[in-house]
Amino acid sequence: MKTKTFDCVQMKRRGAESVRKQLEGKSFEQRLEYWQEGTSRLKKLQTQTREKK
Repeated sequence: MKTKTFDCVQMKRRGAESVRKQLEGKSFEQRLEYWQEGTSRLKKLQTQTREKK
């Protein structure tokens, strides 16, 4: 039997906990801005990656 060296469920839970802590105490508008900024950064990264190919 193999020993797992990577647990994707554990990684997902750690990520969710990190986001929860970052958004704790924030208003709806602040939370919305957080997700909009993240989406914007991701789209920019995707565009840069496509341009390099």
